[in-house]
Parts: sequence; structure tokens; C-alpha cells
Amino acid sequence: MHVVLLSGSPAARSRTEVLLDHVRQRLEAQQVEVSLLRVRDFPAEDLLHARFDSAAVQQLQAVVASADGLVVGTPVYKASFTGALKVLLDLLPERALAHKVVLPLASGGSPAHLLAVDYALKPVLAALKAQEMLSGVFAVDKQIAYPEGDKPAQIDSELRERLDEALEQLGAALARRPKPIDPNLLNDRLVNARWSI
Repeated sequence: MHVVLLSGSPAARSRTEVLLDHVRQRLEAQQVEVSLLRVRDFPAEDLLHARFDSAAVQQLQAVVASADGLVVGTPVYKASFTGALKVLLDLLPERALAHKVVLPLASGGSPAHLLAVDYALKPVLAALKAQEMLSGVFAVDKQIAYPEGDKPAQIDSELRERLDEALEQLGAALARRPKPIDPNLLNDRLVNARWSI
């Protein structure tokens, strides 16, 4: 099983990435293959000029295509997910999330930004034809502490419980996800079928 973690944070010091790191650790502990893609690691010119033919964008498309599921994390700015994440999502093919389970994560300064997940991020993910969209997790910034020196990042216990519950739902959704049919299977069955009329 392969899950892509997509970080929409343009900042190197990011609460969103603290959340995604927690998710990564939990998934890897369950022997899930994890790939992390960060919007800040993409060349700005490729994003701003929509260079679909750039190596970085083609790699993004290939990694997403190979995924069974995605965890999309973003800070909330001005009542929406980041513009950088929107630009990155715009570079995916129209049906890029078909046959995939998606878990949205967001962090913001106050609970007033909670609805940004449902009214801003989820419609874009749905437009990319996500097969199953989980309810997602919203974190208030004060629930996440950055790492300091030797001290690792800290996540509030209530938030950790919600994240772990969301990851259980992700695991269950991935387990029941229908597997794509091997295109050679139909040909093989037609060629080797015994027909009678």
C-alpha cells in the first residue's frame, strides 16, 4: 500500500508538517509505503507558469498516480487552504484522485477556520475525482508545538487521538478500496474462453 503525504505549507517551519510527520510515523509503523511531497520543494517557475512538462511536475503526477491514498495537509490562510497548494493541485490531471482515498488535514489560528476544509479544500479534491473523501482533521495552532533543540514536536493529546482515529478510518477505507482490474485479465479471459452457440 502506498500513501502520498502532500504538504501545502510554503514555510520550512510548519505546524502542518508536524501533523504530517505524525501521520508518516504512524503509517510507516503499519508497514505502509509513504512518499512526502512538499509544495515548497517544487521550482516556483514550474508552479507559476504551469509547466506540465517539467521533470518536477511529471514526477508529482507519477507519484500521485502510484498512490492508493493521499493525506493532504495545509495551513489555513485567509479562510482557505494555501494558494501554493491550489497551484500544485492544478497541475494534476483532471481525474488524478480517481480510485484513491483522501484524508484532508488543516491547521489554523482559531476554530473559526474549521470550515475551510469542507468549503475550500474538499471541493477541489472532489473535482479531481477522489474516490472516497474522509471527514478530515482540523488542528488549532496552539495544539501543536514546534520542536525545540533536543525536544521533539508536541501534539496535544486530544488532537493526537483525532489524528489516530482518522488514520484508522484511512486504513479501513484503503482496505475496502476496490482494486483496479488488470487490463490483460479481460483479454486473457476472452482469448481462452470456450464459447458455444
